[in-house]
Order: sequence, then C-alpha cells, then structure tokens
Amino acid sequence: MLKISVLIVGLAVIGFIVWWFFGKHTTEEVAADVQDQQQEIDIEVNGGYSPETVVLKQGVPAILNFTRKDASSCLDRVVFSDFGINQELPRNQKEAITIDTTKPGEYQWACGMDMFHGKLIIK
Repeated sequence: MLKISVLIVGLAVIGFIVWWFFGKHTTEEVAADVQDQQQEIDIEVNGGYSPETVVLKQGVPAILNFTRKDASSCLDRVVFSDFGINQELPRNQKEAITIDTTKPGEYQWACGMDMFHGKLIIK
C-alpha cells in the first residue's frame, strides 16, 4: 500500500512540474487608454508584471507607468531590448517609460535578471 501511495504522489508531482514549465498559461491582456492623442497604462511590478501583456495602438505616442512594489532586486530594472531601454524602477514610485509605437509587432520586456517577462503588442 505504501508503494502505491508513493507512486501516486510521485506521478502527481511530475504532472505538476510538466504543467508548470511546459503548459500554456493564460495571461491578462490589457489595451492602453487613448486620450488626447496619447495612450497610457499602469503596470504593477509585484512578483511579476500585472498586466503581463499590453496592447498599444500603432502611431499613437505611448507611456507605460511601472510601479514596483516588490522588494526583490531582480525586479528593480525593466529592460526593453528592442527599444534600447534599461530603466531602473525605484520601489513604490511610478516610473514612466515612453515607447515608440511606429512599428507594429510583438515585443518582449523583462526584469534585469531576465527571469520575469511581459509582452508588448503594437497593432
């Protein structure tokens, strides 16, 4: 009986690990508000990014407002390699980052250690 219990628990753990690393996880996708020919969205940094996926309208100037609540040193920077941005995020302060929206496409951003990621969609 003990061997069967250990086998069931082991298979459950293996299933969870496979799901965690290889499963398709849904992420929140939010479109920025456009007002006065400018779009702006707030992103909270707390154990990751929320929202994780941001949709921007092409050709309209955009500002992403990052507010870091997490004390982790991993999340103290945000990097948009496609735009040449490597910005420090002071804790509990809103940090505005201007994004060039002239080219449509999907772009990634990450923390300074490349452990946490987000996606920017310009269409």
